[in-house]
Amino acid sequence: MALTFRSPTSFLSGVDSGKPHKAVDTDLPPISVALGSTRAGRRVRAKVISAEAVAPVEPRTAERFHRNGGPCSGARGPGCDRRVPVYVMLPLDTVGMCGGLARARALGASMMALRSAGVEGVMVDVWWGVVERAGPGRYDWEAYGELVRMAERHGLKLQMVMSFHHVPLPPWVIEEMNQNPDIMYTDQSGRRNPEYISLGCDTLPVLRGRTPIQVYSEYMQSFRDKFKDYLGNVIDEIQVGMGPCGELRYPSYPESNGIWKYPGIGEFQCYDKYMMASLKAAAAAAGHEEWGRSGPHDTGHYKQFPEETGFFRREGTWNTEYGNFFLEWYSNKLLEHGDDILAAAEGIFRGSGAKLSAKVAGIHWHFKTRSHAAELTAGYYNTRHHDGYLPIARMLAKRGAVMNFTCMEMRDDQQPGHANCSPELLVRQVKEAAKEASAELAGENALERYDEAAFSQVLATSGADEGIGLSAFTYLRMNKKLFEGENWRHFVAFVKGMTEGGRSVSLPRSDWGHSDLYVGSVIGDRKNKDKFVAAL
Repeated sequence: MALTFRSPTSFLSGVDSGKPHKAVDTDLPPISVALGSTRAGRRVRAKVISAEAVAPVEPRTAERFHRNGGPCSGARGPGCDRRVPVYVMLPLDTVGMCGGLARARALGASMMALRSAGVEGVMVDVWWGVVERAGPGRYDWEAYGELVRMAERHGLKLQMVMSFHHVPLPPWVIEEMNQNPDIMYTDQSGRRNPEYISLGCDTLPVLRGRTPIQVYSEYMQSFRDKFKDYLGNVIDEIQVGMGPCGELRYPSYPESNGIWKYPGIGEFQCYDKYMMASLKAAAAAAGHEEWGRSGPHDTGHYKQFPEETGFFRREGTWNTEYGNFFLEWYSNKLLEHGDDILAAAEGIFRGSGAKLSAKVAGIHWHFKTRSHAAELTAGYYNTRHHDGYLPIARMLAKRGAVMNFTCMEMRDDQQPGHANCSPELLVRQVKEAAKEASAELAGENALERYDEAAFSQVLATSGADEGIGLSAFTYLRMNKKLFEGENWRHFVAFVKGMTEGGRSVSLPRSDWGHSDLYVGSVIGDRKNKDKFVAAL
């Protein structure tokens, strides 16, 4: 018996554009599910998948990671459970701009496959621009309610991301931006970035009488009230968005319109009037009013390299008294922003049973230079002489939030030499910072990868080689390529390896070559596709 579900393809592939070198999201494809029989004469119903459906994997153990500060969170010793649960990110447009759940039947079939492979759960963006699109305080949770119930039916957990960045933003917020452009991040040339509201106005009533922190808080309160019966069971994690792509950082390397190109150093984002007022006050407090008149003048441009600038070169301005002042101010503003939002989230979700998390970007290019220029412009004061990740880890630990870090699949020898990359050293530093701060650490891959080498690197990284292992791993991303034969085999083996404590696992061909469940792509329905575009 075969069931074929048709659905349109993605039309929001650009919403992740601020993320460096992340493959274009092809999103969830139309799904073809072939359901045969597990043994001769016995049918498998569409609503039930046996253990043999994809590849035989061990059932989930009753023993789970200790949640919310338990003895196995953070640094895990040899006596702790080494199991690392795997989650999978859903397509960016799982919930469309008009609030509907896209391709629901195909999504359900894919969830069945993921569950059979031993996946713990899925991650989904809960878009501010979709939920509060009708006006301030008018929330539409219907599509997300449908998604939560679907995940529950399939036995999957949910990581739900409070996504306050561009998808686009709510129409009424965009109106405010048009009237007051200074609520957008601004670079030294006066170029505005509409992806996320500038943290310079976090505590100012710039959104129709409410501050951004109030708006984010009321959004999360409404979410809590709507889904209180699912928090701590189906919804086991709330990731709090804090910047572009949901990450705690400044939008220093925007890829849209060719403004930035990898591996450029990016630019500081502190030139809106609210950030400049803060800088002026900080300079006066430091006894150097002249330092508050503008940002650094010798930082170069988005696409340049460190040695092409006065600020970031080997013995540049970054390593002076002024450079230290500016970088401390710039990074502390980001830390305060993260702490303020997490403080609100901590109060809202306290006692719900759902853990909090926050995402930190894996900016690995120019890591081998003294100044770490690309990290500095993003707000991470991490140089040859200064640890930029320990303060972040301490802030997250204080709020009981998991530190979710990217680029876990990358190896140094896979990077271009001219970019001075070292994702492996970066991950090691972050793991050490998490250990010292007693912060729980989780991971993601930064690029869309399906090969055994990438999965093997994650398996190696997930171990406690620096005294801290990963508490969870979220795979980017569910789309038609993931379910293709060889890719699916690698993924199933990877999930099995993570659930067995980081062991490399190779499944015998008999375990995957003749599966009763096949998930693949079919030709899309052009008519439905056109209707979906028109609806947007």
